[in-house]
Amino acid sequence: MSNIAKLEFAALEVNGKNYVSWMIDVKMHLESMGISNSIYKFNNFLAQDKAKAQVLFRKHINEMLRFEYLDIIDPSILWNLLKERFDHQKEVILPNSRDEWRTLRFQDFKKVNEYNSAFFKICSQL
Repeated sequence: MSNIAKLEFAALEVNGKNYVSWMIDVKMHLESMGISNSIYKFNNFLAQDKAKAQVLFRKHINEMLRFEYLDIIDPSILWNLLKERFDHQKEVILPNSRDEWRTLRFQDFKKVNEYNSAFFKICSQL
């Protein structure tokens, strides 16, 4: 098992908790490979480019999701199915982040680094 390829970014979790960051990472990697339009419907990409996008998806999703969507071979269809399933995370994360922002107090932390970490985490979610 020493020949397992390392992931460029975190794999999509089964519960979709990291969907927003995963989606951004996938878009950036597809853009860097020059195949970012392969995730949209009615694209005219070569089968080889679609396969590259599909490999990236399969490598960066949880094993349970991989088995669930095993029969999907078009990256645009897989992208849309995952979007339908997990895109509601934005509506869940934003109210929680706003609540954390309102209740963030410097005096609740023992160290400045802990406060900074919490601060930047909330800012990145907002």
